[in-house]
Amino acid sequence: MGVDSGLPDFRGDTGFWSAYPLYRRLGISFVDAANPEHFERDPAFGWGFYGHRTNLYRATVPHAGFALLLDWAARFGLELFVATSNVDGQFQKAGFAGDAVLEFHGSIHHLQCTGPCCNRIWDNREQFRIDEDTMRADHVPLCPRCGRAARPNILMFGDYAWIEERTARQQERFRQFLSRQSGRRVVVVELGAGTAIPTVRAASERIGSLSGARVIRINPREPQVRAPHLSLPCGALEGLTGIDALLRRD
Repeated sequence: MGVDSGLPDFRGDTGFWSAYPLYRRLGISFVDAANPEHFERDPAFGWGFYGHRTNLYRATVPHAGFALLLDWAARFGLELFVATSNVDGQFQKAGFAGDAVLEFHGSIHHLQCTGPCCNRIWDNREQFRIDEDTMRADHVPLCPRCGRAARPNILMFGDYAWIEERTARQQERFRQFLSRQSGRRVVVVELGAGTAIPTVRAASERIGSLSGARVIRINPREPQVRAPHLSLPCGALEGLTGIDALLRRD
């Protein structure tokens, strides 16, 4: 979904290194960069990656596909809920209600203690300047309680310190949303969810197994889905625009 807004595609090392060529020279993959150990050993280097992404996501304008989803909900009187593995906050930025978004892996726009010394999660209001020759941040946010380095409230690879309370509250609201849909026809519009980290794909298939539910899988690389669900082998914006054209024609 984010790629059509101009955000980098981190699938596979090639896409990651295209966005961050220094890491190619250092032999660091996306899995290596998205590792909580950096915040323990060298937090300025850890924040080089996540500070750069913070700046990027703040500057990015959500593409028209986000507005199409909101328009369908309004036009057809539908209750909707976003469940995403993206940490960029683009759905909220596009106008989706914050209490109708589940961020499976957390959000870059919230911080926590590296320790953590407590379960506090707070807004990321930090401003970062990144030296792109070294991928180091000009400063390291600190935990206001203990003074240790702070880190994004994001579930990273090999992460045992992630505070999941914010996401757990979102999970509960999502569960309540699904409970309200009992006996109704449900459609899942799945956008770009791959198999490498199958969090979203598994969730949509679980919902799709319910009576009367349909999954529309929009995916340029891995569009396969079993009938009666639908597969569109294209990007998110192209797929959403095509569906909208059909809805308007009908």
